[in-house]
Amino acid sequence: MKLKNIPFYLAAAAVLGFSPAVQGQSSLKKADKYFDNYEFALALPAYKEAIQKRKPDLPTVERIATAYRLTRQNEQAEVWYGKVVAMPGRPPMNLFYFAEALRSNGKYIEAKEQYMQWGEEMPEYAERAQQLMEATDLSLRLMKQPAVAEVTQLTTLNMPGASDFSPMQYGNNGIIFTSDRGVQKDGKDAKVYGWTGRPYLQLFIAQEVGEGTYGRPQPLQDVINADYHNATASTAKDGGKLYFTRTKMVPALDNVNADPTSWIQKNENQNLINRLEIYAAERQGGSWTNIEPFEYNKVEEYSVGHPAVSPDGQVLYFVSDMPGSLGDTDIYYSTRKADGKWSEPVNAGPVINTSARESFPYVDANGKLYFASEGHVGMGGMDIFSAEGELGKWRDVKNLGYPINTPQNDYGIMFTEPGKRGLLSSNRESQNGTEDIYAFNILQKPVVLAITTLGRYQNKLKKTVQDPLPNTRIMMSQKNSKDSTVVITDERAQSFADARAGNAYTFTGSKIGFLKMESGIEVPATASDTVQVALVFDKNEVEKAIVLENIYYDLDKWDIRPDAARELDKLVTLLKNNPAVEIEMGAHTDSRESQQYNQLLSERRAQAAVDYLVSKGIERNRLAAKGYGKTRLVNKCADGVQCPEEEHQKNRRTEFMIKKN
Repeated sequence: MKLKNIPFYLAAAAVLGFSPAVQGQSSLKKADKYFDNYEFALALPAYKEAIQKRKPDLPTVERIATAYRLTRQNEQAEVWYGKVVAMPGRPPMNLFYFAEALRSNGKYIEAKEQYMQWGEEMPEYAERAQQLMEATDLSLRLMKQPAVAEVTQLTTLNMPGASDFSPMQYGNNGIIFTSDRGVQKDGKDAKVYGWTGRPYLQLFIAQEVGEGTYGRPQPLQDVINADYHNATASTAKDGGKLYFTRTKMVPALDNVNADPTSWIQKNENQNLINRLEIYAAERQGGSWTNIEPFEYNKVEEYSVGHPAVSPDGQVLYFVSDMPGSLGDTDIYYSTRKADGKWSEPVNAGPVINTSARESFPYVDANGKLYFASEGHVGMGGMDIFSAEGELGKWRDVKNLGYPINTPQNDYGIMFTEPGKRGLLSSNRESQNGTEDIYAFNILQKPVVLAITTLGRYQNKLKKTVQDPLPNTRIMMSQKNSKDSTVVITDERAQSFADARAGNAYTFTGSKIGFLKMESGIEVPATASDTVQVALVFDKNEVEKAIVLENIYYDLDKWDIRPDAARELDKLVTLLKNNPAVEIEMGAHTDSRESQQYNQLLSERRAQAAVDYLVSKGIERNRLAAKGYGKTRLVNKCADGVQCPEEEHQKNRRTEFMIKKN
């Protein structure tokens, strides 16, 4: 059995179990009637009563599982679909529903097995089954990666036992969101929706009283909150117009598809069904008035809902299953014309829309599109995705990662500070299918550090070379943090470590035959997904000179330049990590000027380097200074040879040589 009309926020509460078979036909008929009328909150306890009187058959167990699925009670859905798939004669589509429940509960390995069996029993879905199996692997990888954000539940906004979801900006410091917590009208309790057993959806507003803290929610005025469902609202930055969703009961014609994202309720008259419409209201003073339908509503044929207006008020994004949709529901947009009316809706295109459901669009202050999808590869249920571009020209669709997304339903995102913090909706902690609003703070972007270890030494030709240094132990820690990670490079002298853009890291390493090293890196905030890191180890052998990179001097001077100081600081760290080592600092000049002049100049340069090391805490008795003048040139720039300045500078170098280890 497959019901297309699946709402996204539903709940009911009942714990069912088998009991000895006795007569209970009347209870079962009552339960089936509730079920056929989509009144699952009433159907579940009725089924509980029925199966206490008689052992349930396959259709009954299947209906119980379906009711739990459609009310988003994933733990019970898993239990009951487990019973269904074990029964003889069960339709194979139940394998898919069982897999979905397992996946929503974070049981990815078990879900993968069920997807595989579903694809085998229903070959027409084999390709989709393979995609979902790959999605389970992706989910496991995402959950092992560093968290992309800190996510916390907003207890000041959420009401226990109610669904609260789809927050949007409202005024300068407020939000507008949807809730089924119920509002008394004229002293009467709110009407109850049979699907959920809770009141109909209404719109509420709340003011931010501190960063991420909101005051007590208040219902929007009655002119907006009509008796039936009113939900998913959006305003432009100026707040002059409010766009929101309502439902309407219409004849369900045979040639018309039912909308699978609406809040469906079938009447006892089976020829009626609910559809979505968008309405707009104007602000006059402190009130909303002039409520008008969106010009492209057409409930006789399709639904439109989930409006999201761009910050400048010039583009209206929404969701529909109108003819021409690529999947169950697609994201569309209309642009505001010169006369203030909206253009014909345009499909956002195949980069955004899939053969499944896309919904809950949102555009931030920088024009980035966010939306929920069940068709793009995600972690389970609905996941939140982003896309770069504009209107119909979108690219780079990305899953926002864990824990923005979870195995449960995650959707309805908004940013209070673009790219950094905001709110989202999720049923990640719910036992009864209800949603809550969560605050999130984006952490720095996860990156991978591709680490290569190199050994530096002087070869037989007395040239300094660097070769790969495999099987080297590296301890990595974030700056000012006590936590550390140990990695060992492989036979190719490579290893990988997780990090975050914008953070600084320290590496300390050791390898027999080489000096202990310590080095640091600050990962740029704009870093790509992979950052290359080369760690150099100096060979621990005496009387072999190692050139210090970038230790150069200006012509005829021995002052330590700022760039040289940075390199000498690395030598300071090396000496502190290897306290038994004593070294000679050797300085060299280029060929210009006399031998005597250059000898004196090189001695002063060597002594300046030693004095700098001492100023940084290295004991003077571990250091010796020696000048070599122009006796050890590294190129052909000898006396009388014309050379560019950069070649002469290569000879104005400083080396260190281990004298004792």
